[in-house]
Amino acid sequence: MAHIVLVMHEPLGRAFAECAAHVLGREPQLTVFDVVADESPELAGERLTRLLVARRGVPALLLSDIFGATPFNIARKALSQASEQGVQGHLMTGTNLCMVLKALTANQDDPERFSETLRQAAVRGIVDAASLV
Repeated sequence: MAHIVLVMHEPLGRAFAECAAHVLGREPQLTVFDVVADESPELAGERLTRLLVARRGVPALLLSDIFGATPFNIARKALSQASEQGVQGHLMTGTNLCMVLKALTANQDDPERFSETLRQAAVRGIVDAASLV
């Protein structure tokens, strides 16, 4: 099972974790790494790298909110540095709640298939509901 880490603008990661707990009826097995507005990106990156290295025997799945934003850049750099220390991981961005729920409930054996499953879950969660009303 992958170590799921939500790397997002504060308070989004915590909000996703709380929503997942509500929907699943249990505490989700994930780590929230909220990026606060006034924290140094370098220090946040070091903190995230340490967190990933501490669980180096477990593949990491980092889910970020916005491609190119500070949390994404922190996650990308931290994952790169952690991989130099033996951490296996994958970073996905554009995270929505459907994606988080699928990450917590889907088979995680094949990282490539797993990431594609999450991408599809995110896309399927986007529906123009105007025709449904």
